[in-house]
Amino acid sequence: MNQQDYIAREDKYGAHNYHPLPVVLDKGEGVYVWDTDGKKYFDFLSAYSAVNQGHCHPRIISALTEQAQKLTLTSRAFYNSSLGEYEEFVTKYFGYDKVLPMNTGAEADETAIKLCRKWAYKVKGIEQNKAKIIVAENNFHGRTVTIISMSTDPDAYNHYGPFTPGFVQIPYNDLAALENELKDPNVAGFLVEPIQGEAGVYVPDEGYLKKAYDLCKANNVLFIADEVQTGIARTGKLLAVDWEGVKPDILILGKALSGGVLPVSAVLANNEIMLTIKPGEHGSTFGGNPLAAKVAIAALTVVKEEKLAENAQRLGEIFRTQMRAIQSDMIELVRGKGLLNAVIIKPKNGKEAWDVCVEMAKHGVLAKPTHGHIIRFAPPLVINEEQLMEAVSKIKDAILTFE
Repeated sequence: MNQQDYIAREDKYGAHNYHPLPVVLDKGEGVYVWDTDGKKYFDFLSAYSAVNQGHCHPRIISALTEQAQKLTLTSRAFYNSSLGEYEEFVTKYFGYDKVLPMNTGAEADETAIKLCRKWAYKVKGIEQNKAKIIVAENNFHGRTVTIISMSTDPDAYNHYGPFTPGFVQIPYNDLAALENELKDPNVAGFLVEPIQGEAGVYVPDEGYLKKAYDLCKANNVLFIADEVQTGIARTGKLLAVDWEGVKPDILILGKALSGGVLPVSAVLANNEIMLTIKPGEHGSTFGGNPLAAKVAIAALTVVKEEKLAENAQRLGEIFRTQMRAIQSDMIELVRGKGLLNAVIIKPKNGKEAWDVCVEMAKHGVLAKPTHGHIIRFAPPLVINEEQLMEAVSKIKDAILTFE
């Protein structure tokens, strides 16, 4: 089969809910992937930051294969010998009393919403069914019906109503709007991405997260951080909120929690919040399975021992400097933190961000547009400076073909 055969088969038998670049990937190792023709690429998307530790990291794969030959799933109907080890490891790693393990980022967000609402009724004393959660415009927390109920993106919510009530939308990076909504005694939580990734790597003003956190504390409202994409070393700190010394009341993790090996997500909180949920009130068949537990321990150990946050911080500065130095009027703006970056593309001669990504693929670098005019660049955090500079050279050559 050639690449068009693979693409045609997906098109025929799969739902048309994605529009991929015309590249068929077959193998991955570290910062590289190869297509079915054997062509090698730099992966500058990292499966939306799920592959922070690089493709098929040997330590993570070793943990996976070792546990897969022993026990993969018990469900939570029974105890297993791996879950407690993981729970102790991850709670100490991030500094919380308890973890509630799930699978996908969307499930973790849903879990956080339920936790917040349960806390609102059981602890804060809000009248039943009156709790509200403040969210930011242009957010992306997943694609379930409840989560799209808080979305301002028509692609996310059109023709999926009726929607789940209980969400209040305010502009991102707007402390005055937050302060105003916090006057409502029925507000239970503020759910926010420290950097809005899917929206185009929007980095808020310095001090925004800390001031937002302080406002929540002053009003007995939970500060809930969705770090599914920004967490686990991507922005140059273990968590993006670490840049401002904020400790969320509820922390949502996913993606790189498994190094991209299988779906693993987690919600962390202290006892006052977490223990409001009792047996039978929430769960997941696969959440906390032995395979996920061992893989997540290995994935987080790699992050710490290989100093991936420090690497992301150092190389992110270099990447942004290099992008800003490219002499092209197609580059309107470069922004980001660590190795989560975006380049805003100004259309030229009918060519847009999609065309730039197709051209980059020809040069051996894979990235994907978001919202039509923004290219997100997020390579695996195991990338070294030599590899980064080689990739930058290819990106530059691709962009300059449109001059």
